[in-house]
Amino acid sequence: MKKLFFLLFISLSLSLTAQTVYRTQLFHPNIKTLQINVQGETMGLPIIELNGSSVLQLSFDEMSHEAHSYSYKVQHCNADWTLSSLNSNEYIAGFTTGNITDYVQSLNTTFLYTHYKLNLPNDDMNFKLSGNYVVEIYEDNQTDKPIACACFSIVEPRINITANLRGNTDTEVNGRLQQLDVEVNLNGYPVRDAVSEVKMIVRQNNRFDNQVSDIKPTYFSGSKLSYINNKMLIFDGGYEYHRFDISSVYAAGVGVAGVKFQQGFYHAMLYDDKLQTSKLYMQEMDVNGRFVVNMQRANDNDTEADYMYVLVNLPVKQPFFDGQVYLGGEFNYNQMNDVSRLKYDVDAAAYFQTLLLKQGGYNYQYWFVPKGTTKASPERIDGNHWETKNQYTVYVYHRAWGERYDRLVGMKNME
Repeated sequence: MKKLFFLLFISLSLSLTAQTVYRTQLFHPNIKTLQINVQGETMGLPIIELNGSSVLQLSFDEMSHEAHSYSYKVQHCNADWTLSSLNSNEYIAGFTTGNITDYVQSLNTTFLYTHYKLNLPNDDMNFKLSGNYVVEIYEDNQTDKPIACACFSIVEPRINITANLRGNTDTEVNGRLQQLDVEVNLNGYPVRDAVSEVKMIVRQNNRFDNQVSDIKPTYFSGSKLSYINNKMLIFDGGYEYHRFDISSVYAAGVGVAGVKFQQGFYHAMLYDDKLQTSKLYMQEMDVNGRFVVNMQRANDNDTEADYMYVLVNLPVKQPFFDGQVYLGGEFNYNQMNDVSRLKYDVDAAAYFQTLLLKQGGYNYQYWFVPKGTTKASPERIDGNHWETKNQYTVYVYHRAWGERYDRLVGMKNME
């Protein structure tokens, strides 16, 4: 009997401690092109200032012209994107839930879809606290079955962050890696114990798989925390993202070998990519994995841009038996799943994948993930170069003694 009670106690403890870590992602196959941006900006991070004038706009497409009833719920998260212990009235003025009533059907498209929009904050709610937030989307108020969720942040700028990137690391000089140095100046912001109360998180190209957290300062002096020559802030340089443009169905854009209309839909075949691990670095224009919806000569890209099947092809003589190859980019929210995983065609001696994407311009990388790990690297396919122009975003959170949430008190974005 004692053993039974012990097992029940352990099971209950695990269920209480296991918390969902939120990421922007889709849960329903009929939902496409989920985006959350600052209103008026086509690309950028979903971050606005607390009590500022900017508004976040969430949008997505449901792949039909049928009527659907969608609702949303906004929740506050800790620095690690688990739910905070705050009550909703502590972080939201107004209502945390509501209905999505702004929607328009697509016009003259081969794929029928309905475009939905939601602004945050809006007439029904506003944010009272800084930090991380997640908004979940439900159909028919089925709160146990979200169809999508999107992550965003509210910042209250209280500190100053400076950052510098270099190719000279402890292990090599101007080779494959990039060293990020960061200094945080508290600027009089009251912190009792900076080393234990301040949390810094760094992401490269808005990726979560290689983000760095729990970073301790190299040294702390007065009001300045320095993260210099910190081994945790050494990143793979990678290579510039591949890019393609499918904004036209009549002509092949950048990176597109051809476009054809087949069985009622448009198909875009990209040029074959190549293994380029031995290639010297050459600067190329990219937007570090992001994408923008665009249709040539459209009055409204949101509802006139069509969907196209996009074929990606990577010839490789033999498959990699020690891991999997994925496509990475904001178009799939940097998620490594069955949609982004490439398949290997033995007869064609190539990795391939077909994506259903809305017209526009896209960036993507090939990521190799070794067996037994979850961290991706472009090195196996595209190589690593210290000269690569990556985007680094530094988030600084503060949880004072006795507080129940992580304030986002500073953010630095460098490209």
